[in-house]
Amino acid sequence: MRILVTGGAGFIGSALVRRLIEHTGHEVLVFDKLTYAGVLSSLEPAASNSRYSFIQADICDADAVSQALREFKPDIIAHLAAESHVDRSIDGPSAFIQTNMVGTFVMLNQALGYWRDLSESQKAAFRFHHISTDEVFGSLGEDGFFTEATAYDPRSPYSASKAGSDHLVRAWGHTYGLPVLVTNCSNNYGPYHFPEKLIPLIIIRALKGEPLPVYGDGSNVRDWLFVDDHARALQAVFETGEPGETYNVGGNAERKNIEVVTAICSILDRLHPRDDGRAYAEQITYVADRPGHDHRYAIDASKISAELGWTPSVTFEQGIEHTVSWYLDNQDWWQGILDARYSTQRLGVVHD
Repeated sequence: MRILVTGGAGFIGSALVRRLIEHTGHEVLVFDKLTYAGVLSSLEPAASNSRYSFIQADICDADAVSQALREFKPDIIAHLAAESHVDRSIDGPSAFIQTNMVGTFVMLNQALGYWRDLSESQKAAFRFHHISTDEVFGSLGEDGFFTEATAYDPRSPYSASKAGSDHLVRAWGHTYGLPVLVTNCSNNYGPYHFPEKLIPLIIIRALKGEPLPVYGDGSNVRDWLFVDDHARALQAVFETGEPGETYNVGGNAERKNIEVVTAICSILDRLHPRDDGRAYAEQITYVADRPGHDHRYAIDASKISAELGWTPSVTFEQGIEHTVSWYLDNQDWWQGILDARYSTQRLGVVHD
């Protein structure tokens, strides 16, 4: 198949592209604006393959989207392009509304026009796969799980913008008949993760001898999903999923934030001890909580397991060990990002 991946230079998008090039015969076009979190070096393992191509363009640019569709002629659109950091959405929500909602509207409108011009057999095979987040469901208490039937209750500008984009996708499916798929995933982690997110940020700050910020008391819970497992799930959904359906994708790996941080510290103690012999956990510093910080997310992924045969293959212990090792072995990748455009300062602090 021919697969157009928006946001393919991002964390999850690049993992999907690397998987498709390495493990399938699909042709892949990456469509990416290369904003601050779009990193071309994440695509280097795929870039030399003849089945890979790249366009630098904005999903809000209808002409650019239309041209890419007409020239590449995709069977699948895997729509991952999005602003995705909650803290940044608190500081500047406008970019999240523009990219996540307006950009998704543009993609849907252009995809609909493209789809209508296909032959009947091509129409039947086409899929618009929208990749979203479990954050649209709001916050859980100590018990329970998000399912595909959970009511939406977004709490941050980021999750509200993704909720809006989810609704747009389903509306284009119901109103116009566009064959759409939606997936909502839990927190991803793994190699090539942009340094502003919790796990890479903690690894990098630990190695630099800096304080390791933990929001509140560290008791907020997330379900962690290894990014390569997520890429497998996305492939399963757009290859075999039922149009109009939603699939939740989770890692079955709930951890408190403080447990994630201490696990990283323990692995670093073993793999890369501090020069002074002290424990990395001594760098942990509790800071003011994120405004409106959701307490707990947890995914029930039984539907995708039962219907598509996907289950996570990497435990959290395996995945976090691999991730820490990757960051130790690939300092040139993340140091280049820090030098060029990002420091690990606190974001998302609301000031009166």
